[in-house]
Amino acid sequence: MNAWIAIVLTIVGCYGVKLLGLSVPAGVLERPVVKKLAALLPVALLAALTAQQTFAAQRDLVIDARAAGVAAAAAALILRAPFLVVIAVAVVVTAGVRAVTG
Repeated sequence: MNAWIAIVLTIVGCYGVKLLGLSVPAGVLERPVVKKLAALLPVALLAALTAQQTFAAQRDLVIDARAAGVAAAAAALILRAPFLVVIAVAVVVTAGVRAVTG
């Protein structure tokens, strides 16, 4: 498949999804279930993406330095550290584990 065909199909698909979202009646968007779903869905998708990027390598489950970095970031979050500190802790721990393990 030509790359330009894929790009055009992606553009058309994104535009179609946008139009579909704009065509939903306002009454549907005001329902409590829809509001709760709209609030929780991005968090769930981000958590799934983080887990996939952390623990997957091709088709294998991998526990490596990335997992240590995520665990350190989780500990920093539990301790209520500021966001930039959480990121710094994750980077330092991941780099440290990679340096030690070679």
